[in-house]
Amino acid sequence: MSRLHMQEELQKISVMERLNTHKVLDTIDIHQKALDDLVNVNSLFTIAVFVGLSLAHPGEHSLEDRAECDPDRRLAKRLVVSEVLSFAFFLLSSLVAKTLKVHLNIYREKDFRKIKFKIIRGGMLLMSAWGSILGCVFLTASMVDVIQIRVGKISCGSVYAFRAAGSLIAIVLLALGIYVPFMMHAIYVSMKNIE
Repeated sequence: MSRLHMQEELQKISVMERLNTHKVLDTIDIHQKALDDLVNVNSLFTIAVFVGLSLAHPGEHSLEDRAECDPDRRLAKRLVVSEVLSFAFFLLSSLVAKTLKVHLNIYREKDFRKIKFKIIRGGMLLMSAWGSILGCVFLTASMVDVIQIRVGKISCGSVYAFRAAGSLIAIVLLALGIYVPFMMHAIYVSMKNIE
């Protein structure tokens, strides 16, 4: 092997190492931006939780004219439980996302490639994503209860409550149907691509 050939091979290796370094840095940057967005969205949803909690008053009358459509204590209690669970999942998601951001800032490139840290990062990304997903599910359940408290119970045949709750559930299911597979694929690809 000639000296010139060896130098060319070393240059190729050097270029490949730089490309891998850029790949790691790009992945870290993508993770950090995604985590920032996740925390911002969770903050907005948390505001919705407190709006829902403000509507959980005993003795509330719905807009429906029939007394059987007025909310009972069970509905108000279920609203509070759904709101608390929603808040807890959004808080879990946000705290895990912030912790993962710290993790990404602390460790160097060589640590970033270690299998132990890949597993930790992947687990934290999954926990943060599923925390947001479950927060959305419980927030939707609580918003259905808010609709029933304000408009009338679905069980008494309130058409407006049925339409509002049905529309809400359909839109949230569509959003989660898009979010969940793409997020899970993104997490899988981002973990797989760091070699």
